[in-house]
Amino acid sequence: MIELQTIRQALKVRESIRLAETGRSPAAVALLLAEVGQGVEVLFIERAAHPQDPWSGNLAFPGGRFDPGDANLQMTAERETLEEIGLDLCGAECLGQLDDIVGAYLPVKISCYVYLLPAPVELSLNHEVTRTTWFPLRELGNPSRHTQEKLFWHGQERQVHGIQLDDDLPLLWGITYRLVTQFLDRVQLIDPELCRGKDD
Repeated sequence: MIELQTIRQALKVRESIRLAETGRSPAAVALLLAEVGQGVEVLFIERAAHPQDPWSGNLAFPGGRFDPGDANLQMTAERETLEEIGLDLCGAECLGQLDDIVGAYLPVKISCYVYLLPAPVELSLNHEVTRTTWFPLRELGNPSRHTQEKLFWHGQERQVHGIQLDDDLPLLWGITYRLVTQFLDRVQLIDPELCRGKDD
């Protein structure tokens, strides 16, 4: 079992890379962890199908675009988490921040903040979220779950890297996949050779 102290140390061992203004729309998400029994689990949301949402139907972390009323991008992640799943992160422990990434196909810059919850909590989903699922952190690094698949995105067929969580869930791919593999690499739960996907 990976210990929370190991995760804390891994996120503090070096300064996260924060990208300067890139001309891309800034956005932020929250990677939420909770202790469940003898392990740590990660929360994913499944975004509701919507023609104007580029990530329609995808697995994701709660989050969204920066609003001028947000003091900073961490506040963006916290505001969006409250709006999307009814979870107030003001009292949660922020373990750190991952390296910023930019979309491979979409003009966005994503900042990801990692939070620890004392336990999975009851959530209240808004219209943007179809469902949520908690998934074991260690199992995310299982090589047998890592795959390449063809899917249609914005009318084009793409070969993408991803992680298959459960049979009834969509493939985890794109920006969220890149953040997950970055996090797994930081806490040494994945073979770096698996961290190759650059898909949105």
